[in-house]
Amino acid sequence: MAYNYHRRHMKAMAEASNSASYSDADSSSSQTNVSTSNHCEEWNPNQIVYNKMEQIIERMQDEQLGVPVRTVKSFMSKIPSVFTGTDLIAWMMKSLDLEDQTEALHLANLMASHGYFFPIDDHVLRNSLSISVKSDSTFYRFQTPYFWPSNCWEPENTDYAVYLCKRTMQNKTRLELADYEAENLARLQKMFSRKWEFIFMQAEAQAKVDKKRDKLERKVLDSQERAFWDVHRPVPGCVNTTEIDIKKACRMNKPVNRTRVKISTHLACSVGGGRVSPVNEADKSEVLKREIDSLRLRLDHRIGGVKISKVAESYSTFYEQWAEYDPFITLPEPTKGMASNPWISDSTDFWELERQTKDVPCRRVRRWAFSLKELLKDGAGREQFIKFLEKEFSAENLKFWDAVQELKRVHSRDVSHKVQEIWNEYLGSDANCPINIDCKSYEITKINMANNPNNRWIFDEAAGHVYQLMKNDSYPRYLRSDMYKEYLNGTKKKTSVKGIRGVITFSAKKVGDQLALAAANTTTSLT
Repeated sequence: MAYNYHRRHMKAMAEASNSASYSDADSSSSQTNVSTSNHCEEWNPNQIVYNKMEQIIERMQDEQLGVPVRTVKSFMSKIPSVFTGTDLIAWMMKSLDLEDQTEALHLANLMASHGYFFPIDDHVLRNSLSISVKSDSTFYRFQTPYFWPSNCWEPENTDYAVYLCKRTMQNKTRLELADYEAENLARLQKMFSRKWEFIFMQAEAQAKVDKKRDKLERKVLDSQERAFWDVHRPVPGCVNTTEIDIKKACRMNKPVNRTRVKISTHLACSVGGGRVSPVNEADKSEVLKREIDSLRLRLDHRIGGVKISKVAESYSTFYEQWAEYDPFITLPEPTKGMASNPWISDSTDFWELERQTKDVPCRRVRRWAFSLKELLKDGAGREQFIKFLEKEFSAENLKFWDAVQELKRVHSRDVSHKVQEIWNEYLGSDANCPINIDCKSYEITKINMANNPNNRWIFDEAAGHVYQLMKNDSYPRYLRSDMYKEYLNGTKKKTSVKGIRGVITFSAKKVGDQLALAAANTTTSLT
């Protein structure tokens, strides 16, 4: 019965579409096509689930052996094409050979969450995480096959705006907007402010078509359309069952973003876009072209535009550079034993030694030459770099960069005070330690200060420029400076002296032991 209502509804909408004429609509949806489920099967990873559910739904809708659907009469009204939760669960347990009612309720809840049937009393609660299908006298209604998820619907925001706008025109209690729907309508009205008049005309045209229908037919179609939008625009905080799992899409080796196709004329309702807009798979020729290009790159022995030989060389250089600092490859000092490996001994002594600023080993100093990040991460390296910058009268660059990093970690209530402090210290007209940055970075920071002085990322542009300046200028000059070379040579000498002292200490101890042993032997012979 509901399906026949829907067919008559489509026919009426097509007739209205032929009689109405809007120039804007003709340009957007005058020639349209319908996407079928066969087209969706190739890219939609949920299609197997949809097919299984729809097989059960078709059995439920069987006139002889299906769930009993009837029109319920109440005081001065009729509720067409409904069935109760009790009948639904009883049919499932009988026809699907389910022994446990909990399993039947779980299956019914899954099918309802995908929009194959829905309660007619409260559409909003149906999407709540705490509400499920119950085996009671609650009335449910089947969704028309046209709105099944297997048809690959992906409705646009303009379609949703037309639907909400149409409901506001119909002064009926059952069609009143929920709070979240009213918020969505206000947001969409702001989003489509330039073409809201056209959206309003679409909604008005659909409302006129709805008024010409039979009362019972209108009730069924309104509930089915509302249930459709409950699935595709669920209540905030609820699970959206129409979303495609990116992992499944990748396993199918198909793109998630697909090209849209236009909706058929019989659903356009005399206006562009119609009620909903299905989608179709991406153009196969484009996919094949991209695959051919990828295969050609592989034939050229390239990955991401880089030769494989260069990639291997880069990896080898990286591992050789860092092998000395891997405790699994190079046993750490001072014991040269596996117990010193912090990943095996569960001891933090190794890392504590790495953080100390006195008696810095040569291996740590060599690590400073890897990158500016490694230099600043080491406490001793930071101290040496600050001394070098002070000699060159550019220490304010590092101080400013440190202040910006600290700003990102302060409490929210202290952000505005810290921002003003940094501005007065480094960027203001009367700054105590003015930094040298380009005009573009300064203007961006100045605009940010004027617009939003409470933003903790307000100095990111200037800090990025200062960091690049240190990385490309100050840091290379520090590595070439006598200061770094002398410090590196000094640590080498300390390491050598430590080694010699160890040998001398060991030799002296050995000689002392021999003398003590000789004296003991002499004493024994005399006695």
